[in-house]
Amino acid sequence: MPNLTASTPTVTPVHRDPSDVAPAESYRPADPVWVYRDGWRAGIIEAASPRAVTVTYQPGNHRGTGVDTFTAPYVTFRADSAPDLDQRGLRLVRRSPLA
Repeated sequence: MPNLTASTPTVTPVHRDPSDVAPAESYRPADPVWVYRDGWRAGIIEAASPRAVTVTYQPGNHRGTGVDTFTAPYVTFRADSAPDLDQRGLRLVRRSPLA
């Protein structure tokens, strides 16, 4: 079961406990995540491989989005709501990380 973060993480990727870092390949399309890009940002997984994930995320305090690739230490599961992104994720095949 993934370790869901209920609020914005406070630890930077280089200071994360390696045992708390899920492998990149454990993520699936539409999974809600936090990604680290100049701070933790809400995102949605687009694709995953054994080495990295591609994420659509909100790079700032506006409705616009960005798409980028991140390695596992820069990503963690998200339980918080991000309405602008989560509505987009509903159009993808979504799994519930709590199930």
